[in-house]
Amino acid sequence: MSVKKQYVKTKPVCKVTFSVEAKEANSAAVVGDFNNWKIEEGALSKLKNGTFKATFDLEKDASYEFKYVVDGEFINEPESDSFRWNDFAGSENGVLEV
Repeated sequence: MSVKKQYVKTKPVCKVTFSVEAKEANSAAVVGDFNNWKIEEGALSKLKNGTFKATFDLEKDASYEFKYVVDGEFINEPESDSFRWNDFAGSENGVLEV
C-alpha cells in the first residue's frame, strides 16, 4: 500500500495516487472525506501485477480521513500521515494531509 502526492503548481490541487497490493482481491477502492465515503467514486483499477491503483485530484491545504475497501473489508493505509479515531466507524481512519 502506498500514497504518493504530486502538487500542481498552476492549480490549488494535489494529485494523489493510492495503490494497494491485493493479488487475490476482486475489487478495491479508496473512500474518505474527499468522495463522501462512496465506494463507486473511489474505485481503483487492477493492474496486471495485482496492484489496484488510481489518482485523484484533491484540494490542497486540507486534511482528509480515508480507508481502503478491499473485497468489502475496510483497511487502513499503514503509511498514512496520521490516524484519527472516528466514532461513527468505531475505529481509527488514516489521515491524509495535502
